[in-house]
Amino acid sequence: MRRELVQDVRLYLVTGAAVRSGPLEEFLARVIDAGVGMVQLRERTLTDGELLKTARLFAGVCRENGALFIVNDRMDVALAAGADGVHVGQDDIHPDDVRRVVGDDFIIGLSTHSSAEIDAAHATTADYIGVGPVYETPTKPGRQAVGLDLVRYAASGSKKPFFAIGGIDPTTAGEVASAGARSLSVMRCIAQADDPETAVKDLLDVLVSHRTS
Repeated sequence: MRRELVQDVRLYLVTGAAVRSGPLEEFLARVIDAGVGMVQLRERTLTDGELLKTARLFAGVCRENGALFIVNDRMDVALAAGADGVHVGQDDIHPDDVRRVVGDDFIIGLSTHSSAEIDAAHATTADYIGVGPVYETPTKPGRQAVGLDLVRYAASGSKKPFFAIGGIDPTTAGEVASAGARSLSVMRCIAQADDPETAVKDLLDVLVSHRTS
């Protein structure tokens, strides 16, 4: 099942439709080839029609190149586009309610920002959790950074695979990995990089070095 594949993903890219390096389809294929295992489309500026069209493009490229594809928030768009899953926040539809609609073979991710939310996620049908933002990030304005302590908490007690997220790049990934994160979710350091493949490889090298140390 697709849901079981999440535990093998080490690097999870969250991106909109605008990227710095090359055409979108080419960019996605390049970073997946470099080692991105799961891609999330997070886009709040498009009309519903534009969002669905973009999601179908993402789905096709991810399917052709062997990566999982997730849509942020929009369960309806995820289903219509043939995505592998949907990611929801604490204020969105509860993962168990999403599960009733999407069925068993569909990935559900859930954002968490505190130890209480991590604990509560254990009882849900979510397949993975995002833990963060570890550092302050402009993609989450007004959201206070949770710091490395929450990563340590998730590493010691989360019953679900988790992705540390928020302000992580190759210069900070080491301390996040040292705090116990085996998987990372990033946005700007890949999507806005002049050389996205190098950014992917640098992040994966950090994870590998901490796994073998």
